[in-house]
Amino acid sequence: MTKGKKKAPLLTTVLIVILAVVVAFSGFKIYEAFKKPQVQENSNHTSKTVTVDGVDYFPRQDITVLMLMGIDERGEVKKSESYNNTGENDMVALAVFDEQDKTYSVLSLNRDTMMDVYTLGVAGQPAGTIFGQLALAHTYGTGMEDSCENTVRTVSDFLSGLTVDYYLSMNMDAIAILNDAVGGVTVNVVDDFSKVDSTIPMGEVTLNGEQALSFVQTRKDVSDQMNISRMERQTEYMESFVSAFNTKVKESDTFVLETYEKISPYIVSDCSVNSMSAMLNRYADYTLREVVTPVGENVLTEEYVEFYVDETELQKLILKMFYTEK
Repeated sequence: MTKGKKKAPLLTTVLIVILAVVVAFSGFKIYEAFKKPQVQENSNHTSKTVTVDGVDYFPRQDITVLMLMGIDERGEVKKSESYNNTGENDMVALAVFDEQDKTYSVLSLNRDTMMDVYTLGVAGQPAGTIFGQLALAHTYGTGMEDSCENTVRTVSDFLSGLTVDYYLSMNMDAIAILNDAVGGVTVNVVDDFSKVDSTIPMGEVTLNGEQALSFVQTRKDVSDQMNISRMERQTEYMESFVSAFNTKVKESDTFVLETYEKISPYIVSDCSVNSMSAMLNRYADYTLREVVTPVGENVLTEEYVEFYVDETELQKLILKMFYTEK
């Protein structure tokens, strides 16, 4: 059963920026509901030792894994009255901080990836799995911590039992808020948006908030309607946004705090402010090593696009990122 509606992806970068914003605001806002007080030391990031082609691989103990989720939902985060909600994962990425060589990598997962997705019953209890798109994992739960944790559990199993240390999710409307906070983001529009947003012309455009959402989120009736084309637009937007954001930070000492006040209602995380501060202090000088996406095949069904990973290549990727040889 299915249903669906070397550069860092847009939302990954934006969410990492948000971590910095949250920490800067830490003196003014406390999150008592958050669970983890500090960066974990030496977490066991996979559940077992594996042997492949006669070689033993052991779980790495010198990495920290942060899951970042962009939720395809408008408005502020709010709790659903049932354990089912409409907020799909539009983006799921893992930031993997390597304390051995002081780098970090980003594993970006296609939202259309087919996998065993955990479900929740009417009382919020585990109710088995369905084989469906990764996007659906967040729809099981109230749209709050339980939905994020359901996504974490689903991705963990997909990646052979990987332990995720922290998660942070953000509703899509925060993009429009961030966009307008920096005074608009200038991009070169090469795709025809006339069928979805007639206010976005071809050529160089400074996007307002609603235009930015269309530019980075829409794929139906734009270009070839595939996720790869959308990711190319997201990359261009990301680069321009980060430049504009940095300019605003230099211009105003209060910009970061004011921005966080605007986007905080759109964020759900199990990171305490102390955890975020510790992470940023520890990883501030780390360099980006690579951004990787599992390879596979897109299959167009009557209603949806389904992405099937190459299992052999996925296993190689898991060993490379999360294991070390004996």
